[in-house]
Parts: sequence; structure tokens; C-alpha cells
Amino acid sequence: MMTTSRPSADGDLFAALPLVDEETQARLHARLAAAADRAGILDVAYRTVDTPVGSLLLAATGEGLVRVAYAREDHEKVLEQLAAGVSPRVLRAPARLDGAARELEEYFAGRRRLFDLPLDLRLARGFRRTVLSRLREIGYGATASYATVAEAAGSPRAVRAVGTACATNPLPIVVPCHRVVRSDGAIGQYVGGVETKRILLGLEATA
Repeated sequence: MMTTSRPSADGDLFAALPLVDEETQARLHARLAAAADRAGILDVAYRTVDTPVGSLLLAATGEGLVRVAYAREDHEKVLEQLAAGVSPRVLRAPARLDGAARELEEYFAGRRRLFDLPLDLRLARGFRRTVLSRLREIGYGATASYATVAEAAGSPRAVRAVGTACATNPLPIVVPCHRVVRSDGAIGQYVGGVETKRILLGLEATA
């Protein structure tokens, strides 16, 4: 193990302690995460993955994937929200999210049309949660209007509420709110940005 010494300084109680290199630090962190998971005290695990639409933050509880966030949502802010809304025991623990990362990689490579992941939908409640369940029924490469989704969710007049549910979807891409468009054919807004929505729809159209 490669170590270096801290610079000496009068009154520095840690001057004689070794500093570990980044590789060792990463290995120690992985052990910590694994131990926390085994002990049942890792409530929210997270990691980031690089994709054609930028860096995505993935977070999961013991129940399943709870959050997918674009960089424009501010990953640090999202982690703070998870700590406040789910549990303060949040730790970078990539292993728990290996399956999600692999399925996203397959999706962007055009090899996956349906995500097969356990989901934790606790961040969506009431009508918004109902909308998310309907979004998963929109097939790969297909689109549906906000009005159509509202009707499928049992509230035909709740078009604006469907828009809000899409805008606050905690699991974009996996729960495909990008497949919801306006009745006039316009692409509409998207949590990851309009250009990202175009990329996702284009990917599905050509796969």
C-alpha cells in the first residue's frame, strides 16, 4: 500500500499519520459500503453513470430504484432531498446499483426496450403515483398525449396534473415520461431538457 506522510507542523496532532492513495481510499470506501449494507444500515445507496444524455445519478433503497436524476437537477441537491425525504443514511455504494447501471447501458446501446428493475415509488404519491403506473404502459418507441394519460389514469380533465406528474417524475427514463407529448404533436417540456427528450425519442425510433 502506497502512503505518504503528512507535513509536520507544531501542534498538528495528525502530522505523523499516513495518507492513503486514491486507490486504497476507494477500496476502503467499498468495504465500508458493503459492511453497512450487510448490517442493514445503508438506507440509500447511490452512484453516477455516464450516458449519452450526460451524467445520471442513480439511488436505491432496499426496496428498489428510488431516484434517477439528470445533472441539471443538481446531484448534490438531489442527495440532500433524499437524506431529508427518505433517510439521512445515504452512502455512495455502486454495487447495489450495478443492475440499474447495466440496464441503462443496454438501453442507450439499443439492446433493451423494457426495464426489469424493482422500483421504490415512495417519492410519488396519490394521483402522481397513478400517472407513473400508466406511463410504464406506453410502449418503447410509442408516444401518448397528456390527455390520453389523464384519461387512462381515471381523470380525463386532469391534463395539467399529468404534466406536473411528469415534471416531478423521480425515475425518468426508467418510468418513461419522455414518451408523453402534447396533443398537437409538439414535444412538450421535460425534466432533462427538451433536447434530451428529443434524443431519447430519436433513440427509440431508430432502434
